[in-house]
Amino acid sequence: MTRPTRHAPDRSPFAFAPLAASRRAARRGPQWVALACAALSLCAATAVAAVPTFDTVRREFRPSDTRILDRDGALLHRLRTDAAARRGDWTGIADVSPALRTALVLSEDRRFYEHSGVDWRAVSAAAWGNLWNRRTRGASTITMQLAGLLDEDLQRGAGGRGVGQKIGQAVVAQQLERGWRKDQILEAYLNLVPFRGEIVGIDALARTLFGKAPHGLDAREAAVAAALVRAPNAGAVAVTRRACEALRAQDASTPAGCGGLDLFVTAALQRRAFDPSEGIAPHLARLALRRAGVPDGGTVRTTLSAPLQRFAVQALQQQLRELRGRQVEDGAVVVLDNASGDVLAWVGSSGALSRAAEVDGVLAQRQAGSTLKPFLYAEAIAERRLTAASLVLDSPEQIATAGGLYVPQNYDRRFKGYVSVRTALAASLNVPAVRTLVMVTPDAFFDQLRTSGLPLRESGGYFGYSLALGSAEVSLLSLANAYRTLANGGRAGETRLLADAPPAAPARAAVDPRAAFIVGDILADPNARARTFGTDSVLATRSWAAVKTGTSKDMRDNWAVGWSARYTVGVWVGNASGAPMQSVSGVSGAAPVWAQTMQFLHRSTPGQPPAPPAGLVHTAVRFGPGLEAPREEWFLAGTEQRLFAVPDAPDSIAGSAGAAGAGGRKSSENAEMLRIAGPADGTIVALDPDIPPRHQRLRFEAAGAAGAAQWRLDGRPLGRGARVDWLPWPGRHRVELVDAGGTVRDTVRIEVRGAGVRAAVAPAARP
Repeated sequence: MTRPTRHAPDRSPFAFAPLAASRRAARRGPQWVALACAALSLCAATAVAAVPTFDTVRREFRPSDTRILDRDGALLHRLRTDAAARRGDWTGIADVSPALRTALVLSEDRRFYEHSGVDWRAVSAAAWGNLWNRRTRGASTITMQLAGLLDEDLQRGAGGRGVGQKIGQAVVAQQLERGWRKDQILEAYLNLVPFRGEIVGIDALARTLFGKAPHGLDAREAAVAAALVRAPNAGAVAVTRRACEALRAQDASTPAGCGGLDLFVTAALQRRAFDPSEGIAPHLARLALRRAGVPDGGTVRTTLSAPLQRFAVQALQQQLRELRGRQVEDGAVVVLDNASGDVLAWVGSSGALSRAAEVDGVLAQRQAGSTLKPFLYAEAIAERRLTAASLVLDSPEQIATAGGLYVPQNYDRRFKGYVSVRTALAASLNVPAVRTLVMVTPDAFFDQLRTSGLPLRESGGYFGYSLALGSAEVSLLSLANAYRTLANGGRAGETRLLADAPPAAPARAAVDPRAAFIVGDILADPNARARTFGTDSVLATRSWAAVKTGTSKDMRDNWAVGWSARYTVGVWVGNASGAPMQSVSGVSGAAPVWAQTMQFLHRSTPGQPPAPPAGLVHTAVRFGPGLEAPREEWFLAGTEQRLFAVPDAPDSIAGSAGAAGAGGRKSSENAEMLRIAGPADGTIVALDPDIPPRHQRLRFEAAGAAGAAQWRLDGRPLGRGARVDWLPWPGRHRVELVDAGGTVRDTVRIEVRGAGVRAAVAPAARP
């Protein structure tokens, strides 16, 4: 079977014989016309191929869309892939409105249910009209028109159909009538007939011009459809006239002129309600189609779950509506099956809420923020540099780099003093993370991230110490898959999107399984994150789940990524344009969607904690006065200890498993000469990429007798005393230290790079 072309069915008068034969037949009467035409038909029968069966025609019909299905065969999305014609689904005759069936038969073939393929009375009338040069209605029946749609050799060319084609039409029509039922003929015709322009078939017509399914067409819409069959490319005036005739043929009480029909027809002919893309997974549909490479009108079965996809779409859109007014309009969600790597949900954008709905947030590269910290601590634990109970100093730090001082700070602008690694990671403290990276080194951490499944470019030295706070750009898909590495005991694998694709390659060892377990135990501990998030945080799920949030520079990206024993869920919210959000943190932005999705996944089967791998020791630990409460803690065998306390000479790390620690630059408080101890002259200060500018401070420190000293910035008073914190503002600045007598004792010049604010400090947001 061949696809129908985009021309209208034959409307020319039907005549089988040359003009002389027609005249002789006309003189002998209609019976002789029928006999002559039948004889010609029988002579041509041997040249006509056997017609296909109805089941074959229906089976080989292809809509112009490709269907994207979920893992169970449910429809996820419909995507147009054939630009030559617009065809919808095959529509059964029972699903076509009775009004349309009646209007079509009255308009095209009044004796459809009486003849056997050829209406010989219409043939006789057409022949007589040709003889006397009179205009008559065409003799082509619905069955004959269907024959022309099924056989491309019988399709009308630019100059109309030739005599041989018309005879062939008649022969095929009779064969169709012998092998098909009348309802099958009418059903196939309605699905294959061109209506207008590129529109083929009643489903495409009903959805395009009337925005409804074929079974819902009323009498007026049915009349317009019938008029378009007769005149596919006619103007609104001609279509209105023919539609009015069809209406009056059905109901004689219809007023002349069919009042208001002209406006209805004009509006319908301009409507294009049949969208080229429709469903709940537009971004996934395009990606799956590229990977599958299926022909037009086919289907692609993916690994997604339609119920989960639908829930994730609704949860994301609901959350973004609640965030309206905080300058956030985009988001994305991805859900992975831990064991197989199958993608179970893929929400690329917030849809109608976004001004960049075509951008796929699952694949877009964005700064990772604090979501990289779990891999940093996993590396430090695996290298035996730290344990989960090691004490890390959370205090102001200025780290000298080639580009100037790196001054990490916490999200809430507060420092907690000595905290355990468990608290530092779960509460997402920035300074301890940077100090840990000093021990691990950026290059080793960079290699760990790549091994875990994050395809980072550049190098560890390129990012420097800001890599601890997520200055690298990642996609939501790759970040979620890296977290799946932690969920799978440190084994990294690839994701799978197509259900018919071969299984993913075997997973490879990427993270020490003992370190992965400890990190997961920390991220699932609600008490450990209480220092920052509180005890009733949205992150506290009903069953076991590990989760980490993150926010990138200037609140441009907000993340929540975590896993249970079976699933990994990743959520991003922000703006596709890169514009910053307002007062949106990890727990107020992405985390609610993460929590709702994880709860949906485990609505019937609660998540269970993973079993600890071999080589771990679980023992009781206690801490020095004023630190943390006693608890049970996990250790790599050989690194366990029972007491963790601050040493007499404070370092940045206490109770580490290997390295002595990472110290910052210390200034002398006993120098006799009053001077600026920090920052140094010529320092370039790069604002922290993980913290909004209004939440950052740069500390100025004085050495010597600085109790009565005064600080001035660019000639204006800034503060008094040995230490002063300043809200950085981009640009070049002059810092002066003035003694009690008003004499300038020291001056340094610094440069601040990055975004900043002059406004008063807003209330602190949480990570």
